Amino acid sequence: MAKIIGVRFQPRGNLFYCDAGDIPLQVGNYVVVETSHGLDLAKVTISKAQVQATDLTEPLMRVIRRAQSEDLEKARQNKEKEVLAKCKELVSPLGLRMKPLSAHYNLDGSHLTIFFSARERVDFRNLVRKLSRSFKTHVELRQIGPRDEAKLVGGIGKCGYPLCCQGFLTGFTPVSIRMAKQQNLALNPAKISGICGRLLCCLSYESKQYATIREKMPPVGQQVSTPFGKAKVVSVNPLKETVTIKLDNVVKELPLNQLNEKPRQD
Repeated sequence: MAKIIGVRFQPRGNLFYCDAGDIPLQVGNYVVVETSHGLDLAKVTISKAQVQATDLTEPLMRVIRRAQSEDLEKARQNKEKEVLAKCKELVSPLGLRMKPLSAHYNLDGSHLTIFFSARERVDFRNLVRKLSRSFKTHVELRQIGPRDEAKLVGGIGKCGYPLCCQGFLTGFTPVSIRMAKQQNLALNPAKISGICGRLLCCLSYESKQYATIREKMPPVGQQVSTPFGKAKVVSVNPLKETVTIKLDNVVKELPLNQLNEKPRQD
């Protein structure tokens, strides 16, 4: 049975699952992983992943060994900042509308991946040729979306804390405008969008709870029975589990459990 761990090849990169075999590992350890581009250095972020190999959509990569001092030294010698600077220098003369964001060498330097963002499809073949000649290695350019760009670059969210995607999120889940409606949020794009320009990831955190509560609440405009008689629902508050009603031009806020009660006999 595979011993599955979670690793990152870059500090803010995506989470990948690997088979660590019988190698004892802890969070924070560095390991050498066999990838499709050769051996690469990764940092353990989950020492015992709560997933089964059959649940994963991609084949498990294999951990070869725990990283040695010479492996860490090789990684330090890779001139990724120099690569990124050179790539940025070449983009403008070639007339490419793209923004290089990050560069990553594999462990032996035989494969170089450069991540970039762009609003449209970019023909970067000439750029790849120039970079390959400059650094004498195989170069791969990989375009990423706005969410991945925010994760890679980092930043501060509207809440005043570092972006969730650069911290604890291991992947992106679908977020819809319906989630904002369920939570009675103002549908103002500036207020419900993150710095990536997409809907806030945190809209999905309590979405299921809001949906469950909403199922128990009457829709706005419905006639309901209350201890004060028949009334019309003006608004609902899922977080407080209260319903605001209008009865004889009087507006009251009642707990959800007081609806459908028989009117009081005075």
